[in-house]
Amino acid sequence: MKVVITDHEYMDLHYEESILNHEDIELVKMQCKTEDEVIEACHDADGIINLYAPLSRKVIEKLTNCKVITRYGVGIDTIDLDAATERGICIGNVPDYGVDEVSDHALALIMGLVRKITTSNQKVKSGTWDVNQLKPIRRLNTLTIGLVGFGTIPRRLAMKVQALGMNVIVCDPFVSSETAKEKNAKLVSLEELCKKSDVISVHVPLNASTRGMIGKEQFELMKKGVYFVNTARGPVVEEDELLRALEYGIVAGAGLDVIETEPINPEHPFLIMENVTLTPHMAGYSEESAAEMRSKASLGITDVLLHAQYPKYLVNKAVKEKIELKPFTIDKRYQF
Repeated sequence: MKVVITDHEYMDLHYEESILNHEDIELVKMQCKTEDEVIEACHDADGIINLYAPLSRKVIEKLTNCKVITRYGVGIDTIDLDAATERGICIGNVPDYGVDEVSDHALALIMGLVRKITTSNQKVKSGTWDVNQLKPIRRLNTLTIGLVGFGTIPRRLAMKVQALGMNVIVCDPFVSSETAKEKNAKLVSLEELCKKSDVISVHVPLNASTRGMIGKEQFELMKKGVYFVNTARGPVVEEDELLRALEYGIVAGAGLDVIETEPINPEHPFLIMENVTLTPHMAGYSEESAAEMRSKASLGITDVLLHAQYPKYLVNKAVKEKIELKPFTIDKRYQF
């Protein structure tokens, strides 16, 4: 069986190699960027591990043997899920590898914005030692944070900010008010969240329903002076509207681990805005989380190809109507 890694950003692939080291598996390592490159490398693959290379409908319809595709990380926006499901291909991801890393990173951005750490650092290093130029600064335990999305990562973040005394409200159509209440949070509409939050942190996947969900209407509802953090996906936010909100002072500061187009254009206005803190899509990274993510992405391939079972983190559950595999069974290989 042929397993192709379409692309990666690692110095070596020893985690993947150790798990896929099997007499019946040939592991092929590529650095594909275009649809045509993926088709050439993967047309006869039995399994695919993907990072950023496009697995569009055009690509998937050219796959003759593929049974499983796993993606490094949580988001599956590089993969046409409908096309894969129609072809009976299991799609897996790794939704739980960096829960602490992303929630810690979001918290660091929030703290940096509210306490104006990055801004004050820039001012001091440029020769200005004057707290008056940093006012106002608010006490954390007087603030309400709104979490857009309330899955595993924002629930962990909620716990951390609650320890600092912040009030938590959340917006998520897939979460009940009872579930939010169990986490000491209040479920509200997106409209109410925008109106009431002093800090907003975005934690939703990128799909057709979330693309551009934070735009002109939402920014106009926000309190003047709100802080805005995004560690999810850049296109969830209409970037031009965020820029406008920053310029007009609606958003007092933004902490962004993701932007609309990555890497950032050297001419992007964010780069010269003192009240914008940028990090290079690194929120999920630690040495430990990287090892876990890469290992679990590889294990998802072996679930299907070697054990004839659905991958542990099956995304497209509708594929069960197309193919029949064994249910996933608890496996100590997944213990990290």
